[in-house]
Amino acid sequence: MVVAVLLLAAISGVRSWIRPNEAPETIIAGQSGYPSDEARAVATRYAVSYMTWDEANADARASQISLDLAAGLDARAGWNGRGKQAAGTAYAGEVKVDSGGVAATVDVRVQVRAFVRQGRAFVPGAFTWVRVSVPVAKTSSRIVASGPPSFVPDERAALPDNMPEAGVPDDDLTAATLKDAEAFFSAYAESDAKVEAVTAPGAAIRSLNGTVKLGELKDWQVFAGNDDERRATAAVTWDGAGDTTLDQTYSLTLRRTVAADGAQRWQVAAVG
Repeated sequence: MVVAVLLLAAISGVRSWIRPNEAPETIIAGQSGYPSDEARAVATRYAVSYMTWDEANADARASQISLDLAAGLDARAGWNGRGKQAAGTAYAGEVKVDSGGVAATVDVRVQVRAFVRQGRAFVPGAFTWVRVSVPVAKTSSRIVASGPPSFVPDERAALPDNMPEAGVPDDDLTAATLKDAEAFFSAYAESDAKVEAVTAPGAAIRSLNGTVKLGELKDWQVFAGNDDERRATAAVTWDGAGDTTLDQTYSLTLRRTVAADGAQRWQVAAVG
């Protein structure tokens, strides 16, 4: 009898005997199984449909909204039938699932273009970005939008205080590799073949294929490290179409290579 009781305790768990009515601590695991990718896809399309309207074709908006809105809900979704606006690019972010594991909200950024009425016509205005929180729900067959989105602020935030430090500069190696860095970014702008000629053996770095040309290597810094691999940063000015220039910053990995004649070089092994 004692052996049977001990076996039963091992299988069912003594804790369940002592506190049988306590809810299991696995509800988070249930949330982790939420179909977040589908929720993002539905919320993104729904947000675009919601932020698009045209009084000359009012039914088109309701038709698009109905693709994702739960059956039985008002496909007008709060619009009064006036004006014109078009939504285009949209990006979904965080999915917040409620404790029941059924309802959730999806954070979506949408680029919109409002049209201004001039006489009987609408004239397109500037593109702007809006951020909305889209409510969704998990049904037995799919994710559906469960109501109209709500606007949320898209505020700037400072970098966290615990950002990783750049490291200790190696000024000697920085100076010694400056010309090689300029040669790399010049090749990086032009073609894969030219990149392969100036990078470390085995590096798989794709070029920008002539999208831009190197204007200037404004800053180059190699950091202290081991004898075989180092981290570096570069501030680059690209020349674009016409008079356009654009400054960008890159993080790179340098690798020490030794030629057949014993000559040593530091070459780019990775970008990013």
